[in-house]
Amino acid sequence: MTAEQKQEIQTHVDAIAALLYADCDPESLKTLEDIEIAVKDQVLTHVTPKIGIFLSTQLVARKQEEKKH
Repeated sequence: MTAEQKQEIQTHVDAIAALLYADCDPESLKTLEDIEIAVKDQVLTHVTPKIGIFLSTQLVARKQEEKKH
């Protein structure tokens, strides 16, 4: 991964973190365990499914492209 790609990921992660933080109750984040639970819940709810859909779409597109050749 290039330095530019790493920076792009960091930019997107920062934006996602801000959005997810806005969607949680800051009062519930009193300990590191609370933060860990909130992060896991937010990522599993909002991020992981989208990444899975993206990867599945890429797989289908790649298989279709292989069939053409």
